[in-house]
Amino acid sequence: MPLPRLSAIAELLKPITWFPPMWAFGCGVVASGASTEGRWLLIVAGVLLAGPLVCASSQAVNDWFDRHVDAINEPHRPIPSGRLPGRWGLYIAIAWTLLSLALGSVLGPVALLAACVGLLLAWAYSAPPVRLKRNGWWGNSACALCYEGLAWITGAAVMAAGTWPESRSLGLALLYSLGAHGIMTLNDFKSIDGDRRMGIASLPVQLGVDGAARVACLAMALPQLVVVGLLWHWDAQVHAAAVGVLLAVQLLLMRRFLAAPLARATWYSALGINFFVIGMLVSAFALRSGG
Repeated sequence: MPLPRLSAIAELLKPITWFPPMWAFGCGVVASGASTEGRWLLIVAGVLLAGPLVCASSQAVNDWFDRHVDAINEPHRPIPSGRLPGRWGLYIAIAWTLLSLALGSVLGPVALLAACVGLLLAWAYSAPPVRLKRNGWWGNSACALCYEGLAWITGAAVMAAGTWPESRSLGLALLYSLGAHGIMTLNDFKSIDGDRRMGIASLPVQLGVDGAARVACLAMALPQLVVVGLLWHWDAQVHAAAVGVLLAVQLLLMRRFLAAPLARATWYSALGINFFVIGMLVSAFALRSGG
């Protein structure tokens, strides 16, 4: 069996998708309130775990088990196009999973547990017999928790010398995971045809384009509204106001997205989500500053 090109492997691992968990990990680091002095090696290792390892593993797993769907929606992908021949996609998914576990074990028990849960969700999302992605409610929940909440918790745990983050940090991690469910729904708009033909009940398939768009917007907006209320309650009024302004901008963009969701899903993903992730960092700084 010929060896695959490095460019095909890189495309399989989808570096562009690594940003959300790496950002969430950084938010967890900030929210911990701990000094970064003397811990930069741990932080870099954690960022590598969140993005180039755990997230990349999930992408490889998804591409392998989605190869028949991708043959319809994205035939240029490395596996359906033949640039990753045979079972190379599966071998890479397994290898990256083992590397993720190895690095997670170095970062402490909580980080290892978060990595294990994230990898379990990644395999459960794509692989039969579970294959959570067959239902958009469950599949998007698994992805959102893996990409945002677990990465945030890992960052906070690394800075807390392997202990559990405080309850407020855990609460924010959960809320932004709920918000990320809507972000995951946006990604499903580009694959409606293949999903419908392959029996994958994504939210656009289940609810229709307009219904899924409304659910995505509610999923993104409501948790942020709760975050604003919590930050205000925690005496972080400036941070609460900042997140509120960022949410207001998103609501304006959502109004335009809802007018033509199929045509503007990619547009909103590229623009509106920036304000969501900035709000995550603002919330993390609220905890760091003693709010």
